[in-house]
Amino acid sequence: MSPWAAGAVLLAVVLLATGLGLLSRARAGRASTGSGRVLAPEDVGAAAAFGARATLVQLSTPTCAQCPGTARLLRDVAAQHPGVVHLEVDLARHPEVADRFGVLQTPTTLLVDGDRRLRARIGGAPRPDHLDRELETLLRRTP
Repeated sequence: MSPWAAGAVLLAVVLLATGLGLLSRARAGRASTGSGRVLAPEDVGAAAAFGARATLVQLSTPTCAQCPGTARLLRDVAAQHPGVVHLEVDLARHPEVADRFGVLQTPTTLLVDGDRRLRARIGGAPRPDHLDRELETLLRRTP
């Protein structure tokens, strides 16, 4: 392979990696639409009951650096809304939950409505503005 061809391949790989990194960064912390499937607390490895209006299910691991801050944020948000509960699930103790939901990063937050339907999913530390917007949308649907 000529030096020019090798340089072109290297440049293409660097550009592709940069593009994928920027895309991943832009999507992190933003909500994606949930499946709408009905969940029970045992489906996510939680011992406590879901909230009457909504549940913020945080999927974490003990080594996750962003998980404690995410837990504080989700607890504070839940406390501001009657009928909203925050549940934290340790994936190290419940690896089947990570498999069930295809979790590739922690924290991952699942937003479950009052009918126990999965409405949104946030990969990475949630952006407060996106979390607020998703929760408000969810709460408007659930009296």
